[in-house]
Parts: sequence; structure tokens; C-alpha cells
Amino acid sequence: MIRTLIIAIFTLPATIFLSSLTILVSLINRNGDLAYNITKTWAKFVLAVSRIKVTVQGSHNIRPDRSYIYMSNHQSNFDIPVALAYFPFKFRWVAKTELFKIPIFGNAMHRIGHISIDRSNRRAAFKSLKKAARNIQEGVSVLIYPEGTRSKDGNIGPFKNGGFVLAVESGASIVPVIIHGTWPIMSKDKILVKSGNVTIEIQKPIETKNYNRKTRDDLLKKVRNVICESFEKGKRGKL
Repeated sequence: MIRTLIIAIFTLPATIFLSSLTILVSLINRNGDLAYNITKTWAKFVLAVSRIKVTVQGSHNIRPDRSYIYMSNHQSNFDIPVALAYFPFKFRWVAKTELFKIPIFGNAMHRIGHISIDRSNRRAAFKSLKKAARNIQEGVSVLIYPEGTRSKDGNIGPFKNGGFVLAVESGASIVPVIIHGTWPIMSKDKILVKSGNVTIEIQKPIETKNYNRKTRDDLLKKVRNVICESFEKGKRGKL
């Protein structure tokens, strides 16, 4: 508990300051890159204070001149700073609409280019996916947690269809990303933070052009199998 309090004492003022700066910058820098770099700085600070070391494997599998749909497992609250700080590529989130309803902050997220998905409204969700598909075709990569929420027990849950609709709409390749080690640091519904080592494993892109809406479940199974197999290897210490 004392350790978590110390982390909060250091990170809360930094979070308030850098969040305010991100909101301000989003009004000026319309492409969102400067605001993205500020959030990256915040994430690295949080991880450093929390004594979390991150290693990245498989960066050679992706090309910096291409846009992708990155799909990652979701184990912990710390997946977000880990992704922001150490993913070796720029991306925008495709996230639940509740985050975008936060006053001021939500508007800034929209301006930066993050995309909201309203899961309670099928028509609105489809419209958001269409927008995301256009962004990808224009060269923007996105990051999606296909489970839709953090793991309840440290295992990988069922995948939702939205990201795979986006994949067949845009024709972009899916890059499976496996995050190892964040569950022990801070599992769901826990407030205590532990130090630890995290590994980001980037797999080879999976082409989506041969899939359509009727066969998107086959694509879902393929991506999930890759993520689950790598995740299980990580649990057995075989990275």
C-alpha cells in the first residue's frame, strides 16, 4: 500500500499537468502528433516511477511506411502506458465511447484522432468503424483490444467482432500484439501496484484482403489463435 501511495504522489501531479498540456496542444496541433508525444512522455514517466521495465520483441515484423490494425490482449490498467511508451509505432486508439464523454478530455481525444465506438448503438458503432477504415486507408494505424475489456482472471477472453469488421472494410493487415507481464503488476479491480518486467511481442502481420464479412469469424479465430498461443508460451517462460 505504501508503495502504491508513493507512486500516486509522484504520478498524480504529472498526470494533471501533462493532461492539461495535451488538451491545450490538441487545440493547436490538429494532426495530433505533438499531443501523442506528450502522452508518450507521461506513459514513460509512470512506468519509470512504478519501476516497470519493458522489452519489445518483433519490431522487425512491421514496416514504418504501412498502416496496420494492431490487436492486443488486455490484461491490466498498465497496458495503456506500456503501449503508449514503448510500441515502436504511432497509432490511434479505437476505444469505447464512455472515454470520450469525459468533459474536455473527451473532446481532446477526438481532436487528436482517436476513434470512439458506441457498443450500445449498432448503427453508431458501424459509422465509427467506417470512419476508422477511412483513417487507416489514409495512412493512420489503430490499436484495438479485441476482448473489449480487461481480463477478469489473467486469461484471454472472447474476442468481439468490431475490429474484424474494420479489418475487412479497410483491407489493412492485422498485427497481433501480445503483452506479457502486466497482470501481476495490477490486475483488474485492484489498486495496488507492483514492480515487474513486461514484454511486448509483435507478431507478423496477417493479411485480410482474402476475407469478407461472411468469413470474418475465420479471421477472428486465426488472430485469436496467434495471440493465445504466444500468450501461453509466455506464461511457460518460453518467449
